Amino acid sequence: MAATIIDSRIFGDIFSDSRMRQVWSDENRTAKYLDIERALAKVQGQLGIIPQEAADEIVQHCELSMIDWDQLKAKTEQIGYPIIAVVNQINANCRDRLGEYCHWGATTQDITDTAAVLQMREGLALVEQDLKDISDALAVLAQKYRDTPVIGRSNLQQATPITFGYKMASILAGMDRHRERLQQLKPRVLMGEFGGASGTLSSLENGAMETQAALMEELGLAQPLISWHTVRDTIAEVGAFLGLVGGSLGKIAMDVKLMMQTEVGEVFEPYAPGRGSSSTMPQKRNPISCLYIHANISVARQHAAALMDAMVADHERSTGPWEIEWVSLPEIFCLMSGALKQTKFVLQGLEVDATRMRANMDITNGLVMSEAVMMGLGPYLGREYAHDLVYDLCRQALAENRPLIDILVAHPEIKQHLTRPQLESLCDPVNHLGQAGVMVDRVLAAHAALV
Repeated sequence: MAATIIDSRIFGDIFSDSRMRQVWSDENRTAKYLDIERALAKVQGQLGIIPQEAADEIVQHCELSMIDWDQLKAKTEQIGYPIIAVVNQINANCRDRLGEYCHWGATTQDITDTAAVLQMREGLALVEQDLKDISDALAVLAQKYRDTPVIGRSNLQQATPITFGYKMASILAGMDRHRERLQQLKPRVLMGEFGGASGTLSSLENGAMETQAALMEELGLAQPLISWHTVRDTIAEVGAFLGLVGGSLGKIAMDVKLMMQTEVGEVFEPYAPGRGSSSTMPQKRNPISCLYIHANISVARQHAAALMDAMVADHERSTGPWEIEWVSLPEIFCLMSGALKQTKFVLQGLEVDATRMRANMDITNGLVMSEAVMMGLGPYLGREYAHDLVYDLCRQALAENRPLIDILVAHPEIKQHLTRPQLESLCDPVNHLGQAGVMVDRVLAAHAALV
């Protein structure tokens, strides 16, 4: 019986992704334990640390199909850790007590940590592909709407015109920085562990470092310079990275939610019959995916903080902080997989209403062009004087509900310097987009180079 939102038969594929749930499943985690024990026996047999006959026998019995799950559960509850329970089953299945050489020189945390790293590698590969898909969707929107004016907003108030392509390119630049971060952190965090009881490999008299090196090579992981049983920065770094990604996904969801408001109506999540409808209000089209993104990334951020709490570990083997990772690491990956999936859905099918964007820029009767007017008058009246003058004229336009252009044209000081056509040019949003197009092109070029 599923009790969490991630494993729910109803909600599971909304709040997470089945591929990521498989990565962090009991089956895959246990398979990783077996992969490591198999690799350890193999390299120790090759190095002559354990008899080759024993290595061959252990390798043959490190199979998930041979695991007795009821026994594994019972033994784990008894001991508190699953590794001994797995090793016991491998040993029992081997002939002539050759399984006694399984787990030679290793400790429970070596296997547990290395398995978690292998799971992170699989999870990060899924995140990497999702980030690329999201970046590519943003690039398409940035290119398509490069020159489409939309009002910029500051403190939820209309500010100055930008383009929708600029808005998308700004988010794209951040998303591509996440992709760069991911490449940079992989060499640090995809590092295995094999240190024995206190990390010094004192249980192996000969071939200790050779075993460690060969084991990591067999698993495709980096070899640690020194054991990291209670130095957990790499795990916390993954959590922090996922938290950062979540912040960017939340930014996307927040803007889409606000732009979907009835009074704004500039963009919409992809349409599907019945999606986002209300049980009592047939006219509604709720931002469903954005709601799930917001919920997921908020909880994921708490898991990122928990993983930092797990760094505060005592001595060489800790008493409790380690287990925090067992809870938070799978959940942050699964929740982020759901947020990434929902974000892809939104961006790949985003509906954009350029006509409404332009109409919204005009609802203030030209007041959003006050900066352009101020700067246009600056050479004639001085910037500060022009600022105060335009400020007063904006108040007048609001009080009289008149277009700003009409008040500007009628003002005696202004008409001495600028004609109506010149003022109309200053009041046209298309003429006040700054370097938006140039910046979009720069981001798209950097994105293409990253790809």
